[in-house]
Amino acid sequence: MEQFDVLVIGSGGAGQRAALYAAHQEGLRVALITKIFPSRSATAMAQGGINGALKNVAKEDTVEDHIFDTIKGSDYLADQDAVEFFISRCPECIRELDYFGVPFSRTEEGKIAQRNFGGQAYPRTCYSADKTGHVILHTLYEQCLKENVHFLQDWYLLDIVKADDGSVGGVVAWNMKEGRVEQIAATAVVIATGGAGRMYWTRTSNPYLSTGDGMAASFRAGCALKDPEMVQFHPTGLGKSGILMSEAVRGEGGYLLNNKGERFMKDYAPSKMELAPRDVVAKAIETEIAEGRGFGTGLDAYVVADVRHLPKEVILEKLHGIRDLAITFEHADPLKQPIPIRPTCHYSMGGIDVTDYKTCGTVIPGLFAAGEAACVSVHGANRLGGNSLADAVVFGKIAGEGAVDYVQNHEAKDAKDALAKAAANWEARFTEVTNRKSGRPIAEIRDEMALSMWNNVGIFREEKKMEVALETLNRLIEEYKTCYVGDSNRTFNMAFVNYLEVGSLLTVAKAVALGAIRRKESRGSHLREDYTKRDDANFLNHTLVTLKEDGEYEVGQSKVVITRYEPKERTY
Repeated sequence: MEQFDVLVIGSGGAGQRAALYAAHQEGLRVALITKIFPSRSATAMAQGGINGALKNVAKEDTVEDHIFDTIKGSDYLADQDAVEFFISRCPECIRELDYFGVPFSRTEEGKIAQRNFGGQAYPRTCYSADKTGHVILHTLYEQCLKENVHFLQDWYLLDIVKADDGSVGGVVAWNMKEGRVEQIAATAVVIATGGAGRMYWTRTSNPYLSTGDGMAASFRAGCALKDPEMVQFHPTGLGKSGILMSEAVRGEGGYLLNNKGERFMKDYAPSKMELAPRDVVAKAIETEIAEGRGFGTGLDAYVVADVRHLPKEVILEKLHGIRDLAITFEHADPLKQPIPIRPTCHYSMGGIDVTDYKTCGTVIPGLFAAGEAACVSVHGANRLGGNSLADAVVFGKIAGEGAVDYVQNHEAKDAKDALAKAAANWEARFTEVTNRKSGRPIAEIRDEMALSMWNNVGIFREEKKMEVALETLNRLIEEYKTCYVGDSNRTFNMAFVNYLEVGSLLTVAKAVALGAIRRKESRGSHLREDYTKRDDANFLNHTLVTLKEDGEYEVGQSKVVITRYEPKERTY
């Protein structure tokens, strides 16, 4: 059995930043579990940039402006004290990344360059061409290697194990290389496993690894999922595949056009146009398509992003990655043709309920959560572009600090018996599941889940459709219990891993559906066709979904923290 002081689950920006902070402390044993190679995490797909009021381009920008833009962008569902805490730390964390060696694009004066992003008053999004997440992740990985973080690679989190007093005792994980269940004792555990966008499977910008593993494991361990219904649909996914077409396209001055050649955002956000927040732009695109002003029909319908009016050097220098994607997946060269785009599932604003934003602590002593897997809540009902990388690095560091402080003030709990029992249960489950000779194939369950989620709990939502989705999910969860996996080998049994991932997705998807049904209003990314207005009287609160002892889901709520900014109608 392995034993560590701080154990981080997930190798994205939040996980590696947490591990790096912990590893800087003298004498602590720090490990990071990841189901893939560390530099292949979803953070590497973040293209556009990271927000912070550095004032390198707009001298008049302030931290207070960034705080207000974030709260307004959240449609007033974000906790304002947490937002103030978060935004005030963004500049320092970006400068730390610069010190670590992140190759940011530069202004002529040699300062970190900043560009315009949706929903923000000033250009404050720091970037490295259109590969910002990629370079941040690689730089953090180098630093973690330098600080001797112990990487447990190709390991998959199965369950969080608690000691007798209810605090964290460690985890059990599936070792893909060896094909066995591993027991890892830990004094503090940080969950940073990213989002669950693959519940929409093919219409998402998320990589195949974004299956909500940490959310599901924390949920089973006793944490609530906060605001799970708040799923962001990025307005500009590539038309055919849903692959991300970064907000940098609009930030650098790209136009969105309908089949009449009109810049239709003039009808939805006349002052911000294409630089309105993501939920506003996504709703506008879907409305244009629904009213017949798109190209194509059905799921193949789209509008276009046009950058041909931009100088060639801007496209080649600042948008070269995006150009490669457009050519590869849409056979459209942005220098010569408009790019077909349509909204795609992009980000989970909801997640593991973080009960203390100053430590990223949860209701389970010793368990911390950060990044997209967590809900602090600083994004509320809609996240601003560029705030996700900031969230990952700021709260990744905070979670590292919280975990270290916990280790320094608490003795390691003896959870050997609980770990051994959990490991034995999972070993038995592997044998039983992989030796089944019948049952519904796991891929069919996954695909039906994704289709039902996209059609019934997608961008536009309505109660009857969501009830259908919930019925479907409940049936799929039952079918999952007897599903067919079809591979009994132990070494790199990816059929078994896929089985585990679909289980996590079903767990989180049900919470999303229940939260969406409960929220009888439209707010931010949650757009109800049967309740079209925001309802502050009844729904200025967070959704909390918890798992009861009998396996049933319980839906409750908690207050939104309002400090300086009273909710008002959002206009752009």
